[in-house]
Amino acid sequence: MGFLTGKTAIITGAGRAVLSDGKSCGSIGYGIATAYAKEGANIVITGRNVKKLEDAKEELERLYGIKVLILQADVNAGADNEAVVNGVVSKTIETFGSIDVLINNAQASASGVSLADHTTDQFNLALYSGLYAAFYYMKACYPHLKESKGTVINFASGAGLFGNYGQCAYAAAKEGIRGLSRVAATEWGPDGINVNVICPIAWTAQLENFQNAYPDAFKANVKMPPMGHYGDPETEIGRVCVQLANPDFKYLTGETLTLEGGMGLRP
Repeated sequence: MGFLTGKTAIITGAGRAVLSDGKSCGSIGYGIATAYAKEGANIVITGRNVKKLEDAKEELERLYGIKVLILQADVNAGADNEAVVNGVVSKTIETFGSIDVLINNAQASASGVSLADHTTDQFNLALYSGLYAAFYYMKACYPHLKESKGTVINFASGAGLFGNYGQCAYAAAKEGIRGLSRVAATEWGPDGINVNVICPIAWTAQLENFQNAYPDAFKANVKMPPMGHYGDPETEIGRVCVQLANPDFKYLTGETLTLEGGMGLRP
């Protein structure tokens, strides 16, 4: 029995994805979901692709004996986003009765397109799927996290920290999430809510696609960490997210954590 048994986590963008080898975990969201499943948590996973969500549910429930609620949800410029997110939160409470962890992982972007060539639609894609989604989920989950003395884990990126070429909208969204998280840490700390940001680098299916579609931008932006490997979505990034749900880690509230392949936490 894991120490998250009986806890409920919402993880956005957690459909099952695999690398080109057809078997290795290919997404940070699914890696986190796997790490949480191994600790016995009830999991709510959202995403745009129903098939990926169904595949994730089948595998996690079969392998780890936990319950997974899947909900299709897409925060975008043309949706009633508050209604979409409120629906996810309401269904979570109806199914599990509480929310202990919110992980805002979902993010889409048109990486590889220069700032001068970026369209408004491409800019909105990144801001709505990332920054606005985090904003709406945090607002909707707040009363439940206050009750559970829960945890928020948001994802930023080196793209924003270092100004990566061809990632203007992605970087803007991620820096917005970082600022939003710091404000939440200040305002919600007295409520016992732990808020942290992780800036990871992991080898994912999305990164594989980025390399194939924009090899020059990939070469300019993606550097091998000093330890010689990229972070593993489950055993490194997922385990960090598990530890941040541990009450003993409350002292890290408000910090930005950079996870580099094999390097561990860097507050």
